[in-house]
Amino acid sequence: MAYEEILLSSQGAIGTITLNNPTKINALSRKMIDEMVDALGRVAADEVIKVLIIRAAGNHFCAGHDLKEMVGKGTRDYKDIFDRCNRMMMLLHEIPQPVIAQVQGIATAAGCQLVAWCDLAVAEEGARFATPGVTIGLFCTTPMTAITRAIGRKAAMEMLLTGRYFSAHEAKQLGLVNRVVPLDKLAAEAEQLAVQIAEASRFVLSIGKQGFYAQVDQPDDKALHFAKHTMAMNLAAEDAQSGIQAFLEKKSPVWQNR
Repeated sequence: MAYEEILLSSQGAIGTITLNNPTKINALSRKMIDEMVDALGRVAADEVIKVLIIRAAGNHFCAGHDLKEMVGKGTRDYKDIFDRCNRMMMLLHEIPQPVIAQVQGIATAAGCQLVAWCDLAVAEEGARFATPGVTIGLFCTTPMTAITRAIGRKAAMEMLLTGRYFSAHEAKQLGLVNRVVPLDKLAAEAEQLAVQIAEASRFVLSIGKQGFYAQVDQPDDKALHFAKHTMAMNLAAEDAQSGIQAFLEKKSPVWQNR
């Protein structure tokens, strides 16, 4: 697929997807969503990439869905858009690589959902987050699913019911983002975090990420049961055995990614 609204690149173990339609505030059009799905599939299949950064061209991260695609059509068309978007969002959790959102400017509605679905997020100090659908008669129900999983219920309800903008520092306090830095340090901070994560085995990062989402909403006993079996199987892997041995011998591990 030739991309028109995103860019896909990689440098060593770090992959980057750039939302690249700044004239529309990087709105998630049907085309952009389809391109994202294709790009995420390529990243998942890339055995060199260990971490993915999602960033955006221009002054803002993402304004959500392209509202011009959401007027004058029928329910079937609207469901198709949300089906495509849901697939894209789920891929963020399904691909083996941890995904970092690099956020500047606004991240609203499905753009806020995109940040919430990423595994980690770094924002610049002026970034703002909102689910303003309620103010135009379209409640942000699909973004709600991601936001309520990222922050507490009361805070999520305030964001959803008022549509107000939350500052980057508020978002960090609530757990929507991990780090807040000055704008001129945003790219470097996201890259530094990615490089730190990429020091680990790609195989083990995948086990950890998939395991996290598999157990996070389970009852305690089922989560522990799942974790026990996963960790036992992880211990049998070559990278775990060589990594433990390297630690005991005070050497640097050499990953085979298996």
